[in-house]
Amino acid sequence: MGLDRVREVATRMGLRFDCPVITVAGTNGKGSTCAMLEAVAQQAGFRTGVYTSPHLVHFEERCRVHGEAVNASDLIAHFEAVESARTQNGNDVSLTYFEFTTLAILRLLSHSLLDVAILEVGLGGRLDATNIIDADCAIITSIDIDHTEYLGPDRESIGREKAGIMRTGRPVVVSDPMAPQSVIDHAREIGADLWRFGHDFNFSGDKQQWSWAGRGRRYAGLAYPALRGANQLVNASGVLAAFEALRTRLPVTAQAVRNGLALVELPGRFQIVPGQPALVLDVAHNPHAVAALTANLDAMGYFPATHAVFGAMADKDLGPMLAKVGPLVDHWYFTDLPTPRAETGAVLQQKWNALQMVPGGRRQVTTSVHADPLQALQAAVAAADPADRIVVFGSFYTVGGVLIDGIPRLHAKHLDA
Repeated sequence: MGLDRVREVATRMGLRFDCPVITVAGTNGKGSTCAMLEAVAQQAGFRTGVYTSPHLVHFEERCRVHGEAVNASDLIAHFEAVESARTQNGNDVSLTYFEFTTLAILRLLSHSLLDVAILEVGLGGRLDATNIIDADCAIITSIDIDHTEYLGPDRESIGREKAGIMRTGRPVVVSDPMAPQSVIDHAREIGADLWRFGHDFNFSGDKQQWSWAGRGRRYAGLAYPALRGANQLVNASGVLAAFEALRTRLPVTAQAVRNGLALVELPGRFQIVPGQPALVLDVAHNPHAVAALTANLDAMGYFPATHAVFGAMADKDLGPMLAKVGPLVDHWYFTDLPTPRAETGAVLQQKWNALQMVPGGRRQVTTSVHADPLQALQAAVAAADPADRIVVFGSFYTVGGVLIDGIPRLHAKHLDA
């Protein structure tokens, strides 16, 4: 762990950005925040570049230029440049998969004549490979317990790691309404320009529309973001604060804000696929994200039965995840995933069964185990009535396993079900 190796290779490559850079860290909401930043900036006429991770189906999804995923062939020269710099003059520097690919994508973005670069932090912040770039604005989204083996056992420890993306004298937007004190303290210690949710910006709304207010600017009568879920208003509020903090370099109009939020798309974030039965895709893979998914599912209204396809990594806090969404699920389809880090479907089933042994266990729920997410979804589609609901959630591998080019593999059959 550390940035010395990555920074050394970046220096050899002469890596630099000539446009404003926004980095986005947090436990949940990073991808949605990046997508909304991108959409609003594009509607304002800016040429955007985005780096996100992980991908759902294709590696190229990790890099978008002006809203389009790059072609694999576009990446080759940048992979070659990283390898050349890494082995320069026989003085080899070892890089992880993530570090190597991050450097390649950063180089591609730096050569793309951008107006703004948006970088999603992969893990933590302080030691993440993206943190070799001195961002012009940092955003820290919701913080919760995840990756404890690397980031620490509690929100204060994790917040301290996320806070490492801040820079002295530059804005940092903290959109978590209950930010750990460690985040606030670090911003003050290094003299960052702190924008806090509930202090420097806020939102209000009813069932029809919402409004945002920040330092010296307001937006009223906004339509809800195209990304579904109550949590998206918190993310959108952070996005508007970032644009306000960068207004002299990235001025956006109220119309660009309205259009961008109305048009933003991001697969796998409470994505509802039209058809019968209803199909919901969500990469909720920790207790905080599953709590948000549960609230969003609850707000969808009545369905005779809910079928859940679930696969997750073994290092996740699985008990609370299953317990939170459990009351809404009638039929479980636990799945293996194609990575050694994953928990097996059989063990997921055992963990669910153990939860049902506690006093007050709820009604009978059916469970089954499947070799991969697609087989699990096929079983759910076969069992579900048209009026039912199917939820595919958990790891990116789970949601990605039922997608091809961003479309559910069973889309045609699903619509006819």
